[in-house]
Amino acid sequence: MPDLPPPETLDYVRASARFLNLPLDEERIARVAVHLERTRHMVADLQALPLDVDVEPAEIYKPAPFPPGSDS
Repeated sequence: MPDLPPPETLDYVRASARFLNLPLDEERIARVAVHLERTRHMVADLQALPLDVDVEPAEIYKPAPFPPGSDS
């Protein structure tokens, strides 16, 4: 495997797999951990960018109205 993930990430993947009742062998756990680490690094890079709120504003949640005649 080209990238060796940190032991903490491997432990996290193992614990998550157990919690979700996913039967993962050690090879698959390592592959998932590698992808998780890559994602973590991409997020860190994006969070380091100095972006203002108006660059990409979050959409405001507006629940849909209940249909007419609904008892709710």
